[in-house]
This record gives sequence, C-alpha cells and structure tokens, in this order.
Amino acid sequence: MSNLELGAVLFALMMALIVARMPIAISMFVSGALGFGMLAGWQPLLSLMADAPYSRVANHELTVIPLFVLMGQFAANGSISSALYTAARAWVGHFRGGLAMATIGGCAAFGAICGSSIATGATMAAIAMPEMRRFGYSGALTTGVLAAGGTLGILIPPSIILVIYAILTEQSLVHLFLAAMIPGIIATAGYGIAVWAYVRVRPAAGPAAGRVDWSDRFRSLNAIWPVVVIFGAVVGGIYLGVFTPTEGAAVGAAATGCLSWAVGGMRFDGFKAALLETAKITGMIFLILIGAEFYSSFLALSQLPQTLAEWIGELGFSPFAVLLIIVGLYLVLGCVMDALAMILVTVPVFLPVMLALDFGLSPEAVIIWFGIIVLCVVEVGLITPPIGINVYVINSMARGVSMTDSFKGIVPFFLSDLVRIGIIIAFPITTTWLAGVA
Repeated sequence: MSNLELGAVLFALMMALIVARMPIAISMFVSGALGFGMLAGWQPLLSLMADAPYSRVANHELTVIPLFVLMGQFAANGSISSALYTAARAWVGHFRGGLAMATIGGCAAFGAICGSSIATGATMAAIAMPEMRRFGYSGALTTGVLAAGGTLGILIPPSIILVIYAILTEQSLVHLFLAAMIPGIIATAGYGIAVWAYVRVRPAAGPAAGRVDWSDRFRSLNAIWPVVVIFGAVVGGIYLGVFTPTEGAAVGAAATGCLSWAVGGMRFDGFKAALLETAKITGMIFLILIGAEFYSSFLALSQLPQTLAEWIGELGFSPFAVLLIIVGLYLVLGCVMDALAMILVTVPVFLPVMLALDFGLSPEAVIIWFGIIVLCVVEVGLITPPIGINVYVINSMARGVSMTDSFKGIVPFFLSDLVRIGIIIAFPITTTWLAGVA
C-alpha cells in the first residue's frame, strides 16, 4: 500500500470514528499513531508518544487559550448579557421583529468578550427568550435567531477557534482578529436583514414591542460602555503593540471578571464555576491538540496534502472552482462534526492545496482569507442538521417548541450565511484590508 493510499484509508478511519461519536482527540490519535507507526516504525512511534504530548502543550503561546476561555466564562457568569440586550432592545425593540434584531445585536456584543458560540447562545437565550415569548414571538423565530446569533461568538474576536487556527498555521493572531472584523459586521447585518425578511413574510411571528423613551435609550448605553472599553483594550492593545496576545487575554479576563463582579452578576459561586469550566474546556482543547500532533506527524510522513495539491493542480480546475469544492466539503462535514474538529482535521489537508493555487494573493493573505472562510463555514455547521449543536442547546431551553420548528427558524439565517460566504470568497479584501496583507 502506497503512502497516499494509507493516508486516504486512515483519514477515512478517522472520519468513521468521529461519525461513530468517538472523541475527536482519540480519533485523531488512533489514526495518526497507527499511520505513523506503519510508515516510520513502532519504535519511533514510542519516542513520539514520549515527547509529543509535552512539546505540544508546553508552549507559551497556548496560554492565550485558557485566558480567553476564562474571559468568556466570567462574561457568561455575570450580568453583562442582560445590559447588552436591554440596550439593544431599547433602540430597536419597537420595530416589527425588533426583539429578534436586539437579540442579534446582543449576541454580537456579547460575542466580542465571550468567544464561545454555545456560551453566547445559551446566555442570551436566558435573557431574550422570555421577553420574545412574552410579546408573542413564534417559537421558530425565537429559537432560530438565538441559535444563529450564538454563532457570532466564534466569529467576532476574540475567538477561541481563531486562536487555534493561528497556532495551527503559525500566523499572527492580531492579523486574524482584524481579518474577522468586517465579516463579523457583515454577519450581524445579514442576520438583521434575515429577521426583517422573515417578519415581512410572517408578520405574526415577530410583533413589535413597546417603544422606549429617548432618555431611557441613551441611559441604556451607560451600562454597555465597559464592554466597549474591554473590547477596545484587548483588540486595540494587541494591534498597537501595547501588549502581546497573551497579555491582552490576561487584561481582558481580569477586566471582564471585575466587571462581572461589579455589576452584581457574579459572586464566589460564579467565580468558582468559571474557573472549573475553564479548566474543563482547556483540558479538552489541549487533549485535542495532542491528538492533532500525532495526526499531523502522520500526514507529514504520508505526503497526503502535497500529493492532493499536485493532483488537483493536474485536473485543470480554476482556483475558485477548487475553493468552492472545498467549501462544499466543509458544509457536508459540518453536518456531522463540531467546529474544532473540522479545523484540526481538515486545515492540514486543505491549506497546502490552497497555497498551491494562484489567487493573486500572497501566501500570508491566502492563509488568513482561507481561515476566515473556514470559520464562516464552520459557523454554518453549528446550525445545520443533524448535529446543529447550537439548535439543540437553544431548543432544550425552549419548552413547547419542536425541534422541527427550531430548524425551520434557522432557514433565513442559513441563507444569510451562504450569501456572506459568497461575498467573502468573491471579495478577499473583506478579510485582508484591515489585516494589512495582500
């Protein structure tokens, strides 16, 4: 069996294990270790097993992960989300579908300090869902907008998935954060347009709420300025070189913790819960990174990515046709895999293919552009059946709403996602301009 055939067989084995609900870390380790042993020998595999786990996680750059996770946990355990939603509701709640639009705005703002899709969706659901149901919003629109809005947590910086991608591709985290800004704005605006279109077709699904006085509208802004300051300090400080990404994450975590304590939403129990959840999530991510180390070592020996890139080049497809095929594969994989799994499994395979094609961009620009495209497609997977983990989480919090209705409510946001992906593919400048690469 050739190296290419072995690589294809073990890739299929890993996918089968993932579909069978085997933890992604174990799936990557099994296929990677088996392939590495068959190609390099079992003694080198034992040496790799002795060294790789420590060398993979004993990296100062990885400390940014638990710090950003802790920042999100502090935000989730505080009352920050309530202030953000209240402010958005004061400004747009009196429009038809306004509470749903306020939910999108609240999710976008909360995602700027959270970085987690599930945490963003679940936290905003606890605040926005009772309000939307009180005003007679349909179950489909209520759960659909919360599930879709939650996905903004992994797109708008700081994003844990972007941190993983930066480490995986050895790219500047600052450039990736900046590259995600415009797509994040497009996503938020697109979801707002999707709500507007939905209530135009079904007016009863999103009745207007009461109008808020102008004085109360401006007063509501007083509660959200600390969030703006934290976001500006973290992203702006990193971009201006005031501190490193790790230091920025530490500043963000400390500031968010103090803010959550000050507004009264987090006390000792919440602080303890945030620390424990951070430890669990960090341990899971690091275990996946260790599994990915074995899988990447096997791929390097098998030459599968390079061979695949050469084969695609010989087919004569245009670069954008190849990119569309890859995006299509991601959309399919998103139906059965979670976000982090897709990033770690596919990027080592597909990125060499992208770098071998001529898009008229520098290699750095291609890596950043492709990363944002992948992030957007991964976002779609969070609301796509049969996995659609965001939909399941939100639906579990919505009594009396069927899963069928929740997935129906996702449709306009799914279409908005496809339009956004098309815009980013057609106009790479939407990701490269702020990042300063070309």
